[in-house]
Parts: sequence; C-alpha cells; structure tokens
Amino acid sequence: MDDNAYTNVLASWVLARALDALRALPGHRGGELRERLALDGPELDRWEEVGRGLHVPFHEGVLSQFDGYERLAELDWAAYRRRYPDLRRLDRILEAEGDTVNRYKASKQADALMLWYLFSAREVRDLLRRLGHPAPHELFRRTTGYYLRRTVHGSTLSSVVHAWVLTRADRRASWRYFRDALVADLRDTQHGTTAEGIHLGAMAGAVDLLQRCYTGLEVREDGLRLDPHLPSALNRLELELCYRGHRGMVITVDRRTATVALRADGHGAVRIQCRGTTAVVGPGETRILPL
Repeated sequence: MDDNAYTNVLASWVLARALDALRALPGHRGGELRERLALDGPELDRWEEVGRGLHVPFHEGVLSQFDGYERLAELDWAAYRRRYPDLRRLDRILEAEGDTVNRYKASKQADALMLWYLFSAREVRDLLRRLGHPAPHELFRRTTGYYLRRTVHGSTLSSVVHAWVLTRADRRASWRYFRDALVADLRDTQHGTTAEGIHLGAMAGAVDLLQRCYTGLEVREDGLRLDPHLPSALNRLELELCYRGHRGMVITVDRRTATVALRADGHGAVRIQCRGTTAVVGPGETRILPL
C-alpha cells in the first residue's frame, strides 16, 4: 500500500507544526535546539518542500484510501448482505471462502474519514490546499458517502469516527453510530472480543463525542469556540469542564442557545465564540448565546 492519504496529510501537518514550533521559540532557544538536532537551513527547507509535496491520491472525485485503491475489485455488497446479516468480520468470511478482503474496496474502518475526525472541515480544506489540491465543500459529502457504502465497521473505533464525521451530514445516522459505540461491550458486538478486554478507546470516544463533537467545542489560542450540532434524539446537553484555571465551567446546549457559566473562584475571563457571536465571560458570570 503506497501513499496512504491519511498518513501523508498527517505527515504534512506534523512537518508544518514542527516548523511553527521552531519559529515560536525565542531566538537563542531556537538556535540551541537546531544545534542540538543538527538542523541547518537546507534541512528546514527540505521539511517545507516535503510538507507541501506529499502525494494525496483521489479517484472518482473522492479522497482515495491509498494510491491504487481504485484498481481494487468491487465487492457484491448486496449478495453478501443477503447471505450474512453481520459483515463486521468480513475478513474471516472471505477467508473461509478462500478469498481475501485485500482484493476489494472494503474497509474495516475508513482511514480517509479520519481526517474529518481529527480536523474541522475548514482545517481539512486548508491542509489539502497546502498540498496543492482544491478541496470544495462537496468533497466531504462525496467522500463520506463513498466509504459508508464500503465500510463494515469491524472495529469499535469505526463507530466513533463515523458518529463524529456524520454530525454535520446526517445527524440521525450519527446518533446511531454513537449508540453502537456505547453498547460495544454491553452487547459484545464484535462477537467474543469483550472477553479479551473492554474497548476503552470506544468508551473514551463516546465521551469525546458528547464533550467536543456535539457541542462543537474547540480550544483556540484566544479562547473557546462552540458550534453545537445536537443529534435529533438529544434535546439538551450539559457539561462541566476544567479550562485554564477554571474548575467547574458549565456549558449547556439546547436547540436554541448555548450557555456558559463560570464559578466565582475562577481565574480571569474566558472569551467564547459561537456562530458569529463573541462573548467574554468573567468569574461568577453566565452568558447565553443564541444559535
């Protein structure tokens, strides 16, 4: 497998952040670090060159899992779904038939969609443009729809990722995948793996969906950003967080408003951005922002 799209985009991001970190250091500290790591000008120029030149494959107007993905065979999904109600272990099903999943456009979990799990849509567009690729808004919907039809969710983390990326495209489906992540061990949905150990990543992912995904919570340099997208089955969500010296910050989101309340014993004010509205919340204060 060559030029995995997810890996290459992440490598580009890492190189860019490494350069940012060097630039952020005071002059003498940056010089000490470059000397210790033997980083000269040509080496740093090479980081910039590689970070902007990594190959990102596309096919049929969507982001490819890896270079050559389009040459894989298309599985007869309708036939297999008729024969097997649960395709989570498609790899074992095909092995039993003397075949291999590696021949097909079929994924245990879609790596390409991880980009929209780790980054906002705007950040993904910026990353792809840095690599020389136009990234229109419809790229997200096309790519998501393409891989949803070809993913069997053979990993509990797949439900977490799909719940996240579908929040802004199909809230009902997002909630369904969120519930799948919640019951992964209660129902042993992977057919026997829970006995070997609980899926802690799926548990943490479900909490993260509530805290950051459905509230649209992002930590920015100048404060917090909220962009709530509650699924249809969830009318209200209240969270208590710790943030920069504030213990017990309470964020409440419903269909119409986002409310931020700080305890009186916090340190300093917090700047909140929410869909074009900016508010500064001081210790002991509450601000209600319209959605």
